Amino acid sequence: MKAVQFENYGGPEVLEIKDLNNPSPSEGEVLLKVEAIGVNYADTARREGAYVVPTPLPFIPGAEVAGVVEEIGEGVSNVQKGDRVVTLIEKGGYAEYAVANAQMLIPIPEGVTPETAVALPLQGLTAYHILKTMGRLETGETVLVHAAAGGVGSLAVQLAKTFGAGKVIATASTEEKLELAKSLGADAIVNYTEDNWREKVIEANGGKGVDVALEMAGGEIFHETVKCMRSFGRVVVYGVASGNPAQMYPSGLMNRNLSVVGFFLPQIMKKPKLFSSSLQELLALVQKDELKLTIGGVYPLAEAANVHELLQSRKTKGKLVLVP
Repeated sequence: MKAVQFENYGGPEVLEIKDLNNPSPSEGEVLLKVEAIGVNYADTARREGAYVVPTPLPFIPGAEVAGVVEEIGEGVSNVQKGDRVVTLIEKGGYAEYAVANAQMLIPIPEGVTPETAVALPLQGLTAYHILKTMGRLETGETVLVHAAAGGVGSLAVQLAKTFGAGKVIATASTEEKLELAKSLGADAIVNYTEDNWREKVIEANGGKGVDVALEMAGGEIFHETVKCMRSFGRVVVYGVASGNPAQMYPSGLMNRNLSVVGFFLPQIMKKPKLFSSSLQELLALVQKDELKLTIGGVYPLAEAANVHELLQSRKTKGKLVLVP
């Protein structure tokens, strides 16, 4: 099979197309003929050797895959050969074939393409569980979504409304991205590259702080986000895209009863029932056209290095997808 692999950490140039043997499913696993692969910042962090858990070399990145069940391992009874499914895997997605845990396979509903389905597992589940599980969003509360034109952000804007948010304030770095967030349902839009963006967020909420914030930049944006919160507010941290981790004094949270909560999707994957039910809910929303996905581009697998460059340039909108 063709696969994209790297043998050393580094920039996009370390990604190489290789001819490798097809993997074989072990007990409880299936072999998928891959039809679509989601591209994520986690893939670039893996490539740079900067992921939150160690990345062994050589390594085939790719955690989001959609495809057709090609071969079934021992003990698997929940799927059949030929089923079209979507899932998350730990590694190996940038390839023509990949193995996956059978218990983590979710059927792709009729009318949903593999390219659309694969845009959901990582960003969709991240947005879902940041808002519901970690952010504990309650009806009528205000949500602040940073990078609202990105993969997680564009879904979080919509899901916040679905889950009952009273107001969604979206931030982004360009007018085009802000207009996209507005078209997805954001009630107010703010350019976070402007010096007074924090004041504009509070002004957009009638002079009050926000209840839940999605924060993935780190550095000064994290600190300014904390200042945007009202009493009992929850900041959910799910990345450090700036490469500059914020340093925080916990005692500074006390006077407003603030919470700063970390989110790491692989912990959700350790709870198959939680993973499955939420992904099925998201796919159903897509099938009913109640959740709109922004596909920023579909590229051949051989262009993986170029796609990594595009992603890290922060000039893209929505989800980038590779196809074998």
